Amino acid sequence: MSSVPEFDDRRSSRFQSIVNAFLSQSGLPFAHVLSVERIERVFAKHGNLFAASAIYSTAVMVWSFLGQVLRDGKEASCQAAVARVVTYCQQQDTEPPTADTGDYCKARAKLSAAALRELAQEIAGEVEDQAAPTWLFKDKYHAKLIDGFTFTMPDTQKNQKKFPHPRTQTRGVGLPIARAVAILSLATACVMDAAYGPYSGKETGESALMRTLLGSLSKGDIAVMDRYYCSFWMIAMLLSQGTQVCARKHHLRHSDFRRGQRLGKYDHLIVWTRPQRPTWMDEATYAQIPATLMLREIRYNVVEPGRRTRSIDVITTLVDADEFTKEEIAQLYGFRWNSELDIRSIKDSLNLGHVRCKSPEMVDREFWTTFLGYNLIRITAAGAAWLHDKQPRQISFVSTCQYVLSSWMLLSCGLVAARCLCSLIATSLSQIASCEVGNRPGRLEPRVLKRRRHGYKLMQQPRHVLRSKLRKKCT
Repeated sequence: MSSVPEFDDRRSSRFQSIVNAFLSQSGLPFAHVLSVERIERVFAKHGNLFAASAIYSTAVMVWSFLGQVLRDGKEASCQAAVARVVTYCQQQDTEPPTADTGDYCKARAKLSAAALRELAQEIAGEVEDQAAPTWLFKDKYHAKLIDGFTFTMPDTQKNQKKFPHPRTQTRGVGLPIARAVAILSLATACVMDAAYGPYSGKETGESALMRTLLGSLSKGDIAVMDRYYCSFWMIAMLLSQGTQVCARKHHLRHSDFRRGQRLGKYDHLIVWTRPQRPTWMDEATYAQIPATLMLREIRYNVVEPGRRTRSIDVITTLVDADEFTKEEIAQLYGFRWNSELDIRSIKDSLNLGHVRCKSPEMVDREFWTTFLGYNLIRITAAGAAWLHDKQPRQISFVSTCQYVLSSWMLLSCGLVAARCLCSLIATSLSQIASCEVGNRPGRLEPRVLKRRRHGYKLMQQPRHVLRSKLRKKCT
């Protein structure tokens, strides 16, 4: 590896003053989460520590890109990011960059997506290791929630080539779309790892993406998954590395509680037999898979006022009925819904539902910068929860994001004196802790709006066809 240039100490201290607001304050269990030293080490490992003496250094670009993904609308544009860097340089009495976004975009394109991914994984893993016992399942088990989602991107030739839109859409009308799978912590709500790929094609389903993430689950973890992942192969591969499973039974599998070893009402042990080798698995791997799996199946009812009672069948490797009661397993699977809420926060609040970048390489960088920003917000909420004896998932993600952005603005502009910093942090963390997520069980709301949206019609034909029709009308 080539020698890495020394990072400018003065710029390091300035960047540190920005992230110190919530992430590096002494006394918190999550101290120095995003220190300059960590950024230097991770990016240097990937040979990506560049332009230490320039305005757009690696650290400044990480900060600027994070600011973009955490903001919305015009505040998230490259021009707005350059404007914030200019304002910051003026406050620090250093030479600002030009207003042209070209240099900024070129510097952003140098960031290593692999380094951003490692940074997001590393800080999520460290916070998970420091989680309070009361945040864990039964005070000791690390449950990991697994779920899939899709996101779209600008309709450029490069994006369409790698992420083609579904065949059901007319060519030139749809948007490039990608499929993703994420592993989220039940304790901290952080994204532990994720993978994404084309929406359709060979080996592009959620199960195939999940197989690439097995190494991100540790021995003793409990993978809480939906029915889509509940297959013999997925359970066998997770068990082989010491990861336990709690998943809803696939709807194509029949349940018969009259068979197997009875543990209680709608609770028994069953044996699954190894199917034939799938095409994606080689013979050597197939030979290592056990011929049978001893699993536990339970059924419980979900009763909500005003709604039809639902019966849910759950398959789990937690076969010890003395340690894990039927009610506890039902509760554990019920936590899986949190992954839906987490992904909604990422897609809606951080705009991952439709990314902005126009090439697959930049989409990769935006994908991992978004998860890095999401994890930093969740870690801030975890710090507030730790200080005020609450659960991280009790605290509103959106409210935490708003307080973080407000403090970044104050600190980057030098509007907070050093003697007032501790007071600002304490007050902000207290206010963050008070912003709890509403608990509204059994809430019923019709999905209608009184106010009409702007009356644009949906695109039914490619844009060049519509332009041609408009020209004919004008002639």
